[in-house]
Amino acid sequence: MIRINRQLSSVNVLRKSIWFLGILLCLFGMIDQVIVSFSDNHVSYLEFFHFLTAAFLFISWIVLRPAIEEELSTPTEKLKTVKLNPSLYTNKAHLLVAKNRMLELQNYHIISQLHILPFPYLSQIYHLLNLKHLETVHKNSLSGLKVIDICEIQPTALGGSVKFRTTLTSPINLLKIWRQPIVDVELTLHTPYTIELRIPVYGGKKIVVLFNVLPLTETTHEFLINIYTDLPYPKFLLWFVLHLATFVTLYEDLPYLKKLSERGFDRLLNSAKASSRKTVWLFQRFVNLHASTMQLSYEI
Repeated sequence: MIRINRQLSSVNVLRKSIWFLGILLCLFGMIDQVIVSFSDNHVSYLEFFHFLTAAFLFISWIVLRPAIEEELSTPTEKLKTVKLNPSLYTNKAHLLVAKNRMLELQNYHIISQLHILPFPYLSQIYHLLNLKHLETVHKNSLSGLKVIDICEIQPTALGGSVKFRTTLTSPINLLKIWRQPIVDVELTLHTPYTIELRIPVYGGKKIVVLFNVLPLTETTHEFLINIYTDLPYPKFLLWFVLHLATFVTLYEDLPYLKKLSERGFDRLLNSAKASSRKTVWLFQRFVNLHASTMQLSYEI
């Protein structure tokens, strides 16, 4: 099971749960009203009024979202609250890199999620840096997405970046609402603990997902997800959609992370080193730069 941000009080959790339940009920009411209205191929004034009333309640409910303590703090303040294990988080300078990147993106911040996951830190890193996992692990939420080419590879002192071309092959893929069918996505390893995914969307806009993976013990880690965007849509709508999408993709991660945790990391490490696929280049870069200063021998 996932334990969501320990700093959330039970009252905040209750508020957020009730608010989400209200959204689902409003959506159900609107959909039900549409079905009833068109069931006889005729929409009366009364039915149209009922739909407008349900839509008004839905919009009002979203606008009246309760203020949650965790959302009143900035992403960098959240990063200060995490409890780092000094034997596993070996270089505090890496934390400064993550904070500086968050400050650069702060004006575009939409959501934060902090989870404590019962899996080794390195299993999460491997998952995030393996591009093919977008096609396999997330084959449901990203249905039809394919990595068709590696456009650019750029090493840096602490990591590197990979720009890769993706395409949406499914005609009903919901991602087409946000982006063109073919775009170049960029994945960057800033430090051994901070990874950034940059996704271009319509009109030169972008969505940036910043992952901070922080080891607590050899078998658990904190997973801090921040999403930024300059999309011109209402912030409350982006907040809802991105929170929902993040929960769905994280739920998809869990079985795969569990499977990785049951395998020996040495085997995973050796297979990655031997691989000639460019889709795992960033993980190979991670290993080459940081294997000597991190405990890569324990089981994940």
